[in-house]
Amino acid sequence: MTRFSSPDAIRDAFSKAMSLMYQQEVPQYRTLLQLVKEVNARYLQAHPETFTDADSAPELNRLAVERHGAIRLGKAQELATMRRLFAVMGMYPVSYYDLSAAGVPVHATAFRPVDARSLQYNPFRVFTSLLRLELIDDDGLKQKVSQILDQRNIFTPRLLELLEIGHAQQGLTAAQADEFVAEALKTFQWHSEAQVDGATYQSLLDQHRLIADVVSFKGPHINHLTPRTLDIDAVQRQMPAYQIVPKESIEGPPPRRVPILLRQTSFKALSEKITFTDNSEGRHTARFGEIEQRGLALTPAGRALYDRLLQQPTAGDKAAGLAANFAAFPDDMHELRRQKLGYFSYRLSAGATLPEQASREQLQSLIDDGTIEARPVVYEDFLPVSAAGIFQSNLGSERGAAGKGHPNQLAFEQALGCAVIDEFSLYQQLEEASLAAIFDRP
Repeated sequence: MTRFSSPDAIRDAFSKAMSLMYQQEVPQYRTLLQLVKEVNARYLQAHPETFTDADSAPELNRLAVERHGAIRLGKAQELATMRRLFAVMGMYPVSYYDLSAAGVPVHATAFRPVDARSLQYNPFRVFTSLLRLELIDDDGLKQKVSQILDQRNIFTPRLLELLEIGHAQQGLTAAQADEFVAEALKTFQWHSEAQVDGATYQSLLDQHRLIADVVSFKGPHINHLTPRTLDIDAVQRQMPAYQIVPKESIEGPPPRRVPILLRQTSFKALSEKITFTDNSEGRHTARFGEIEQRGLALTPAGRALYDRLLQQPTAGDKAAGLAANFAAFPDDMHELRRQKLGYFSYRLSAGATLPEQASREQLQSLIDDGTIEARPVVYEDFLPVSAAGIFQSNLGSERGAAGKGHPNQLAFEQALGCAVIDEFSLYQQLEEASLAAIFDRP
């Protein structure tokens, strides 16, 4: 019987290979990883209760390997094939993001693992955007973009063969998986040779920086690879000491005792030398180093409260105003659970035994007496305004305000070849599975 590599193992190998490649391409990223490692070590020393003894080994491993990347694709065929590529690694499209609300002409999804065991093994995720040609208002330029994209293939012939082999076999052998990782990496490499001439690049740039980034190159170079920190404010403060210039402010909610959703910051995008097809030279700004801090996954009610507070006007200093607005968001684990604002996972405490007749209706009293522990479910996804904000602030776009946008989830899913998964349903399943493991006895 043929033995196949697990999707988790392939994803782990790919994530680590991608990180090594990006460290070579962007040396500042290596410095960023070292800074995050040091901040996390200091945080855990100061807060040893962060992970329980039962959690410590897997949680520390997750923290060390956790990355998220971002790519930008140009046409539907690229997105459909990318879906197949990520499926080999046990990564599936979760949620729909309309970044046109922030003036960025793309919509997106996040490919990531979806079950608890896979997330613990390696939660590698890739925020994947698709260019929206219909949002280009210059018809001539739109036609030219379409022609350029039609002529490129971002996947190697061998990678496409391996996708077919994996589909036919329902898996890849260890040797095939190694080859798959090597071939897939080529899609995400940086190419300093553009596939357009200097004048075309400038016309794309004049329309939107992102359009120039998507269309001008042979492939969707990875434009950041984000490690996870436990203290993003410390990272932001310490970046200058490591000769890293941080962006002006941290995206997402203000600092809290109980972190929620996602906070992000980054260093300024690199200005990199490129050569055009007419042998002229220029510089391109796209790739940067991002850091994230992940908190509690919010329920629809929690997310509605978050969105409302985020959109409230802030008087005077933006950071202080945001903090004042978010005083209305409970910052206590018990209160977040009581008001059903966040998702939690449950398990028996070490050495505890569930009483014979215990039921879910007694959950709170079982938590109060120490029989059951409630742990926040980590938010595994992204914030549309935050994602757009990182892009805007790094690449110098003037279009920073969020509006209603032009969402078209149906068109995106048609390009993708399947429906995206609703993130709330995944968090609800994680919470429900933890309760079932305790109370649904055979």
